[in-house]
Amino acid sequence: MKLILDTHILLWWWDDSPKLPQEARDLIADLDNEVFVSAVSITEIAVKKSIGRLEVEDDFAQGIEDDGFTELPLTAAHGGRLAQLPLIHRDPFDRMLIVQAQAEDATLVTVDDKVRQYDVKTLP
Repeated sequence: MKLILDTHILLWWWDDSPKLPQEARDLIADLDNEVFVSAVSITEIAVKKSIGRLEVEDDFAQGIEDDGFTELPLTAAHGGRLAQLPLIHRDPFDRMLIVQAQAEDATLVTVDDKVRQYDVKTLP
């Protein structure tokens, strides 16, 4: 299965947080699944770190490679899909992750109820 991790899921994975649902934990750990981390999530983490809303190590992005995840760039094709996306959710980072999951035919791993209102595959 092709998975894209929502930013909060990635952070919970890195922190081994009890907030991470067991189903999500199992999916991420399953070596048969291809796990992607979007450049969007890395940007969101960096923005929140820079304005003091999140504490992470300076080299946090190294965790993608360390965990065997694949980086997913934001392409012009992804960006172009944003114009057609209904304005259910106003968070620009989540909206970008949604269009990436749609374009890549991937499942977005998230617990965000607003994201689940879109025509996108989600788990858990």
